[in-house]
Amino acid sequence: MHIEPGYIVQSKIMLANVTASGLLLGYARELIKRPGDIIRTVLASVFFTLFMQSFHYTIGPSELHFVGAMAMYLTLGFIPTLIGFAGGLLLQGLVFSPWDLPQLAVNSLSLILPLLTVHYTIGRNLREQGASLNWRQIVKMDVMYYSGVTIMVGFWLLMSDVTTPFAAWAAFASSYVLLVIVEPVVTYTAVRLLKHYEQHNWVKQCFAVAELKLAK
Repeated sequence: MHIEPGYIVQSKIMLANVTASGLLLGYARELIKRPGDIIRTVLASVFFTLFMQSFHYTIGPSELHFVGAMAMYLTLGFIPTLIGFAGGLLLQGLVFSPWDLPQLAVNSLSLILPLLTVHYTIGRNLREQGASLNWRQIVKMDVMYYSGVTIMVGFWLLMSDVTTPFAAWAAFASSYVLLVIVEPVVTYTAVRLLKHYEQHNWVKQCFAVAELKLAK
């Protein structure tokens, strides 16, 4: 989901900066009202950085990463994950990949906007209406999320002044099938493990699994 340097001109990067800043500031106000989520936001940033560094492979104009998006979303919550995406990209840029920092807002939006779609269509019901979480829902959320990520990358490439063949984007998009196969297993395992220990204080303080119900 990283756009390689040189694809997006500065004027369009500035537009992404304004959009991302507005979104993050809006949700940061909600974060301040829930101090317990600050710890989860820090954890989301660190986890996301480690996830990205654990596996990353350049494919055409972008990169395939292990993202862990739904695992973070379901175990840490919506706002911590949303802000944690930007925080994790910032941390990665500062520590591992300084050349990615100019595209920080572009790459953040590629992750944040699909998360907004998943949350407001499927995910919110799992907490607010007490629906049971099962394999089918996890896979559905992953498919929706990573479809959104690949669409966002396609959107940035359309805005780019660098001509990119459709086949290059298609190769990148098809690579995310791997994540849709692997990540539901990681997500289900993480949720199930934390639910097993949900009465422990460290789980209550650091994670947001109390409202989730796992289907038997």
